[in-house]
Amino acid sequence: MIDRRLLLAGGGATVALGLWRARSQAAERLDPLADFALTGRLSQGGWARGRAPLGTRQLLFSRRAVQLAPDRSFFIAFDRDSGPLGELVADFSGGEASKGQFAIAPRAWQIERIPLGPKPGAKPNPDYVRRREAETARIKAARSIDHASDGWRQKFLWPVNGRVSGRFGAQRIYNGVPGSYHSGMDIATGASGTPFVAPADGVVTLAAESSFSLEGRLLMIDHGMGLNSAFLHCSAHAVKTGDLVRQGQYIGKIGATGRATGPHLHWSIKWREARLDPLLFVGAMPQG
Repeated sequence: MIDRRLLLAGGGATVALGLWRARSQAAERLDPLADFALTGRLSQGGWARGRAPLGTRQLLFSRRAVQLAPDRSFFIAFDRDSGPLGELVADFSGGEASKGQFAIAPRAWQIERIPLGPKPGAKPNPDYVRRREAETARIKAARSIDHASDGWRQKFLWPVNGRVSGRFGAQRIYNGVPGSYHSGMDIATGASGTPFVAPADGVVTLAAESSFSLEGRLLMIDHGMGLNSAFLHCSAHAVKTGDLVRQGQYIGKIGATGRATGPHLHWSIKWREARLDPLLFVGAMPQG
């Protein structure tokens, strides 16, 4: 087996990742097979789409299998704390394999350093612990559902226009001890009841009828290929679990349910276990 590795610059630009394999072990020259043509935002919290070369039996990203669409297209993404390099490995039906590496650009996250430790709180009561365990189990189950949706192929829309009141990745550090970082983007509109729409096609995997302890009225949508969105603190839902939704469709109303200081939409995106920055899916907010 003959492999050739390429190192590519990361960032938001479109890049092409070339993979090669030998015609045979006796041949010294490498025969161009195809390009992956990765496009997207190759940075922490970012994502990429691509297309596997003909003859690919299995595609691996970071040593895990990646789903391939019938046209060999695929989707991958990079966690907020992703390392500097990503690796794709294409295994071919003849037993050969080709590897390619690409750079994942680092991000400068908003960090607030607090000289004091977090305020000590009372231990949660057993009833809360049991309730929270049940809620997180429902969230985990909803995220594990993978429908054959093509929403992952689309350029995402802003679910609502408003002021970005909380950015993805922001983190507080108490006396040198990192706290949890903000896992989504907050959009404030000033009033409960403001409608919001689906950023991309998908299937509703959870539309909580009652308020969760932290998330409030939670709505989750699977966009396919392991990519999903969650919308927190809703005051109402216009869809139910199992519904097919289309990009731009009205799906709910903004609220302040759960743990929220005021009306806003918390929008988070995940691919597998990776937490992603919604801003890298939508770009600048439309004016007007």
